[in-house]
Amino acid sequence: MNAFHNFVDAPSPWVVRWSAEIPVVGRVLDLACGAGRHARYLAMRGFAVDAVDRDTALFQDPPAQVSLLKADLEGEPWPYAGRSFAAIVVANYLHRPLFPVLIEALSPGGILIYETFALGNERFGKPSNPDFLLKSGELLEAVHGKLRVLGYEDVYLETPKPAMVQRLCAKKKV
Repeated sequence: MNAFHNFVDAPSPWVVRWSAEIPVVGRVLDLACGAGRHARYLAMRGFAVDAVDRDTALFQDPPAQVSLLKADLEGEPWPYAGRSFAAIVVANYLHRPLFPVLIEALSPGGILIYETFALGNERFGKPSNPDFLLKSGELLEAVHGKLRVLGYEDVYLETPKPAMVQRLCAKKKV
């Protein structure tokens, strides 16, 4: 499985911090939403949210502002072909072939908020397979020349559990 979901209820502080940059018009996509912590947070902030995961049973009782879709993001065609989003949020999930798809799916002025595990995380547990860990600077490389980086970190986090992560917030040109 190429996803590692953190099943805490609270949204990631990185997502909370950068959600203020999301344009007020348009839908937000919560990719590999797991139990829906970010979709719930964004809906509470007033956004209309599309949430997708291959196991939608994890997301119990989605709010009315959330449209939940079951899809295999790695084995099926992109389920949002022809659609664009004011923001795309990805946390604790990595499938590298989706990087260009996500960038293309952002509306002009749209925000990409991405946070997932990086090399070095294998010291702390799962994910430990290097196929599911970002290499140094990999998120920056994925958006280079395509999005304007607003924030980036490649850091060790102690909470909610010890982990090495990369996180990025970037904006598509208007």
